[in-house]
Amino acid sequence: MVRKSFVLILSLLAVLAAAGLARAEPLFGGARGPLLRPGAALVEVSAPAGAAAGGSLFAGRARAGLFAPVARRPVAGRAALPGPFASAAERIRHLIARAEAGKRGYDAVQHGARIKPPRRPTAMTIGDIYDWIDATPGQPHAIGRYQFIPATLRRLVATLGLGERTRFSPAVQDRLADLLLDEAGLAQMTRGQLSRTGFMNNLAKIWAGFPNSSGRSHYHGYAGNHATMSWAQFDAAMREIFPG
Repeated sequence: MVRKSFVLILSLLAVLAAAGLARAEPLFGGARGPLLRPGAALVEVSAPAGAAAGGSLFAGRARAGLFAPVARRPVAGRAALPGPFASAAERIRHLIARAEAGKRGYDAVQHGARIKPPRRPTAMTIGDIYDWIDATPGQPHAIGRYQFIPATLRRLVATLGLGERTRFSPAVQDRLADLLLDEAGLAQMTRGQLSRTGFMNNLAKIWAGFPNSSGRSHYHGYAGNHATMSWAQFDAAMREIFPG
């Protein structure tokens, strides 16, 4: 009797144990899913927005590789060639730069200056340029695309009412040059009150790189100045701007 009771108790315990195991949740599963799903990676990496699907280490980096096209940066100080519909003043300014500044353009400094400015001219203020001039006496100080000398620069800046904190930017340099074009008689020439040759001779009195009608710079031999183009070249360029 005792033996039968013992067997009955063991059977009952076995049934209860089986029922409990059936209800138990797996250690790494349950309603939230297993910790490591079949086929899932240990660490999921989100692809950058816009990246192409695929398993490459460099997916989404098509424009950042060693052989990606290099973006062209504008050359500091350079000005684009004026187009066919550019104003007469713009085309003359380009011709002045060709005669005076060379490749440095708006950042040109007179080659005879032993002590150059501490920064590119276009990154300096007008006050910075005055400080450089005052700190380096006894040397040439022509500066910028139009090679302004100190006295002329100060006069033009005062005429425009510019403050010393004004940056010596390309736009500011163009405005200063336009004052000189007006002084040379650009308006009178366009109205027929001044001949093209007369206007060219006036330009040569302002910019030593231009020849006058004698074929030489108005300042030939002075402080090493000389014309950087022939009269024929100067005349041909001006005829393109002012035909007839």
